[in-house]
Amino acid sequence: MFSRFFKQIRNLVTISKSHDIARRYFVVNGFDGALTTLGLLVGFYVSTSSVNINVVITACLSAAIALAMSGFSSAYVSEAAERKREFRELQSAMISELRGSPHAKASVWMPLLIAITNGLSPLILSLIIITPLLLTLFGYPLPFNPYEAGIGIAFFLIFLLGVFLSSVSGTFWLLSGLQTLLVALITTVLIYLIS
Repeated sequence: MFSRFFKQIRNLVTISKSHDIARRYFVVNGFDGALTTLGLLVGFYVSTSSVNINVVITACLSAAIALAMSGFSSAYVSEAAERKREFRELQSAMISELRGSPHAKASVWMPLLIAITNGLSPLILSLIIITPLLLTLFGYPLPFNPYEAGIGIAFFLIFLLGVFLSSVSGTFWLLSGLQTLLVALITTVLIYLIS
């Protein structure tokens, strides 16, 4: 049952040529989520006042949920409009009714799939970044500072996003990873300076 479902999804992705779009959305919104969570963690870490870890986790999760909802809704609205336009143009060019065809199904399902990808990427990356804080909250003792661990994870994920982009662009993976890492470092320095 699941294999058939995934096969249908794969066929719709192939027909609509949506894999490139979904990949771009994943990286762009994932980068936003990772950088936002990094910014929040750095801000709380360098602040002079001691902040309850519940507040930090709530702030990070709230930002991640807001980014997820924004990513989902904006991607769905824009992609649905684009797919409807493309489907109308295809139907006009074919001079025939395409209702019920794979192209018609793709025009309905692909905006939803792309929106889910765009919405989940910042949420998943943010959850990974705040894992040390969540472990501390639930009483698991860590041999390191959970804020520093979260910041380190954020840097690592942002570097990996750059490496992933290198496979898309065909550039040297280390250079691409260092470019995204530089953005994270500049962000951290700016937050440190204003704090």
